[in-house]
Amino acid sequence: MGYVVSHLMRELTFVVESNGYVWAKNMKRLLKETCAKVSKNEQKKLTDKDYANLQKRFRNIITRGEKELPPVPPKPSGKRGRIAKSEAHNLWERMSENEQSVLLFAKNSHVSFTNNRAERDLRMAKVKQKVSGCFRTVRYAQAYCRISSYLQTMANKGYNPLIAIQMALAGKINDVGCE
Repeated sequence: MGYVVSHLMRELTFVVESNGYVWAKNMKRLLKETCAKVSKNEQKKLTDKDYANLQKRFRNIITRGEKELPPVPPKPSGKRGRIAKSEAHNLWERMSENEQSVLLFAKNSHVSFTNNRAERDLRMAKVKQKVSGCFRTVRYAQAYCRISSYLQTMANKGYNPLIAIQMALAGKINDVGCE
């Protein structure tokens, strides 16, 4: 599963604004450029050559970031637990250890740069749950999700929700490629 790169972008922005690290600024720029390149590409992913170039640039920024970050102090003898690291160091570490997951959006067209669509789809169910308290039964929750999914699919195909409901009630769902 890939990282939600938009979340990493927020963390990179924080690191740039609070510490002014050049590696974070460069990484942010690289990810933005890559996102734009992926979205312009018809296949919604990079070519093998472009992906190899992306990996090279990513690793170069990570290497420079390691030199730019202050070293983690050694653990004092007799002390338990982990050494506290800065947020910048933790972010750098996560990105360097999970390169493939961070860059997955550029290699796999099914992985998006953001998870905004998924968050929007879940938000309505959470609002419904909050307003009414619950769905009462699993069956009602499943029905709600199925209706929501159908309306979202029809909206993506350009149908007005009321027309979509009329089509469903009239049994004309298969006419538009829905199952």
